[in-house]
Amino acid sequence: MKCKGVIPISWAVFAVGGWLPNSAAAADLAKDYPDRPIRMLVPNAPGSSVDTLSRIIASKLSEVLGQQIVSDNRAGAGGVIGMEIAKAAIPDGYTLISATTAASTIAVILQKKPTYDPVKDYDHVVQFAVTPNILVVHPALPIKSVRELIDYCKGKQGQVNMASAGSGSQSHLSGAYFMQAAKFESVHIPYKGGGPSVASVVAGESQWTLTPAPAVMSFVRSGRLRALGHTLPKRSLLLGDIPPIAETIPGFDYSGWQGFMLPKGTPKPIIEKLRAAVIKTVSTPEVKNLLAAQATEVVTGTPQEFRKVVQDSMAKNAVLVKAVGLKIE
Repeated sequence: MKCKGVIPISWAVFAVGGWLPNSAAAADLAKDYPDRPIRMLVPNAPGSSVDTLSRIIASKLSEVLGQQIVSDNRAGAGGVIGMEIAKAAIPDGYTLISATTAASTIAVILQKKPTYDPVKDYDHVVQFAVTPNILVVHPALPIKSVRELIDYCKGKQGQVNMASAGSGSQSHLSGAYFMQAAKFESVHIPYKGGGPSVASVVAGESQWTLTPAPAVMSFVRSGRLRALGHTLPKRSLLLGDIPPIAETIPGFDYSGWQGFMLPKGTPKPIIEKLRAAVIKTVSTPEVKNLLAAQATEVVTGTPQEFRKVVQDSMAKNAVLVKAVGLKIE
């Protein structure tokens, strides 16, 4: 009789001693995987863009795998806390990491002594999304274009607040990059997560934010926020008549990605089983429509391709962080 929740001896030896299970043992582990709920570590606060997309995927992925996906939000330090917890987890396939540009690259670049390497310290399963950042303002402001926001901020230097999801977040870097490119200043107001930062603009406490689309699209559609532009290089059907910031600032291009990782050392058969399940999940009309509603483009590929995305993101963000002089505040 099979006992759920019991780690096989071959796997226990691997987890404690660091030995790799042989191919037969690995295949045996994957055969009945998953046979209990999977924890999905989200290194961001509830209500953030990462949390929104993660929950959309998790709901359908649970059906595909036949096991519940339990969301575990571990916000803090721009995603560092969640990534460190994930790195230390047992690599048995039961801790799934919802990895993003901010937590995986920006946050670690800003660490004086990096505690993890997003390329080497995790097993990459699959990227599933590309998310543009959306520039939004409170609708009561007399601002209806990117140019008008720039001119407004230049006329009120030091009196306009830019909200972000926290120091080292994607919205922090994208906002700093935008201010540098447009040659104006705003007061950076870091919040504990994307949800609170967007809520501050909705409430009028902050005047603008440049943040991942899933965090703001519902507010844009309801009229509680006004979208001025996005960070894709060209116009997108997913974003309707919202223009790219590049039409005002030529060459401006900065979007994020999201995908799933696992603790390093997870057996390859489990990685492949999860990858296939995620691809099946994002291919369903239901999930495609939900992601499209968040202005999110579905992108999938091999684990190697995902690793390359992370590697390239590290290089690009290192250059941007240095260029804008971004530091943890």
